Amino acid sequence: MNDTRFIADAVARRSYGKLVAFLVSRTRDVAAAEDALSEAFASALTDWPRNGCPSNPEGWLLTVARRKTIDAARKRRRHEDLAGVLQIPEAAEEEIPDKRLALMFACAHPAIEAGIHAPLILQAVLGLDAKVIASAFLASPAAMSKRLVRAKEKIRQAGIPFAIPEREELPARLNAVLDAIYAAFAEGWSDPGGTDAVRRDLTEESLFLARLVAELLPGEAEALGLLALMLHAEARRRARRRADGEYVPLAEQDPSVWDSEMISEAEALLARAASLGAIGRYQLEGALQSAHVHRCRTGRANWAQVVQLYDALLALADSPVVAINRALALAEVEGAAAGLRAMEDIAADPRLAEYQPHWAARAELLAKTGAHEEARHAYEIAIGLERDPAVRRFLQKRQATFPAPA
Repeated sequence: MNDTRFIADAVARRSYGKLVAFLVSRTRDVAAAEDALSEAFASALTDWPRNGCPSNPEGWLLTVARRKTIDAARKRRRHEDLAGVLQIPEAAEEEIPDKRLALMFACAHPAIEAGIHAPLILQAVLGLDAKVIASAFLASPAAMSKRLVRAKEKIRQAGIPFAIPEREELPARLNAVLDAIYAAFAEGWSDPGGTDAVRRDLTEESLFLARLVAELLPGEAEALGLLALMLHAEARRRARRRADGEYVPLAEQDPSVWDSEMISEAEALLARAASLGAIGRYQLEGALQSAHVHRCRTGRANWAQVVQLYDALLALADSPVVAINRALALAEVEGAAAGLRAMEDIAADPRLAEYQPHWAARAELLAKTGAHEEARHAYEIAIGLERDPAVRRFLQKRQATFPAPA
């Protein structure tokens, strides 16, 4: 049973998005496709231990899910000819087509609320649950779950076609697709050591999709910018942990451990994006990563330029996350007190109440001003919110450097 569950989990990590995309391309019903696939996985856990794992697990799951979709449609007495529509060629049983990109652009259809485009892509295509998606967009899991359910119902009722739009329609839907890819990458990147197989697969999947979009739309600067940003981040993965597994912040990393080929590719992509003359969020974020790399490699401070980039980014994306990072950069130029004043402008934002980086940044700046008791309290909150044990230990060590409270 354990071996069967291991195989099913591996298939889910590797092929969930492909299977859902294939089903949706025929049913045009995201919720029904997800339900059918969940039932197929449940059937696998019963059938495979008894009859052995099939040579093509994805094909087996797709066949079972297809039948369950047809059965459900018959029970609802809708579209009596749906069974014929859902007939899949035998070749599909052997080789699952990659329809994820089509489904991603379909989820960004203008008939669907713009704010739910990226979350819908994350759930329907990449299989993330509502809790993870909510965290990525600083929202509550309950609210995100309700919005996703409503969006899927609207898709079903409106009969939105799940096919790649005409090429001239792609740019208008591009931002949502890029946002989803980056959110998925960020979730995978939160496992620096690559010890979590699910997150590791998510990182690889996100990089693959980012490359796919950049190849599909080579004239879109933001697609190039996103790929550059992700490559810059991924290039530093090996340096983010010591041999004993302890967390290493950027300022303490050894640049010689970074992946130079990835960094060179990222720099070339940023240059290509700049030549297109259309500045956007992901280009600016990629440029910020480039600036950090330059500073760490050369030892020459460039914080004033970093603040300018954050100013430009904040003008494009009024994000509390950007504001936090800008405050930290400003503190390097004008001192910790200036950074704290900048953070006060966003302190009342309710989305930051459970956002760990906000409390960690606040604690760091408070500590630099000598406000040790306030810093201790902020670190306590950050430690409680942190999911990564290594980062939690790092924060605890920082907190332990303060004088004991009176």
